[in-house]
Amino acid sequence: MRELKSIEEKILDRTLYLIGKDGSCNISIRAIAKEADVNVSAINYYFRTKEEMLKQAKELYIINTQSITAILEEEYGDEEKLITACNEILEYIIRYPGIIVLLKDAKEKEDEISKRILNASQEMSNGINDLLDKVLKEDNLNQYKRMILSRLIHRKLL
Repeated sequence: MRELKSIEEKILDRTLYLIGKDGSCNISIRAIAKEADVNVSAINYYFRTKEEMLKQAKELYIINTQSITAILEEEYGDEEKLITACNEILEYIIRYPGIIVLLKDAKEKEDEISKRILNASQEMSNGINDLLDKVLKEDNLNQYKRMILSRLIHRKLL
């Protein structure tokens, strides 16, 4: 997960938090400024418009999703990749509850960034499911564990 270093990224972080807290992408600039502990003018300076700020928050989601997908291609053992990726997903969902709202919003829209969000999420989900097939044996207990994990990830991401 990308670490936040600048004021701009702090604003995006708090935007994703508030989107999750409110369950909507329709949050006020003033609420974001208060949560990020910045002036409204800082938001206007970095993003110009609320739409641009939301677009950048969505880009942050795509970057972080792709970084999780990249874990699946690293040179670790399959089980270690699976554990690392799942830990990243859970940490990301806890840190940014707004991603679920962004995914829901992306499903309802047909713009380019929404398509990219859905593609990144699907690619990550497919990679994890493929890795689950490699790691888990197909006996009843492991099949049950796979089903639970797959459902949890799928519900959170898609």
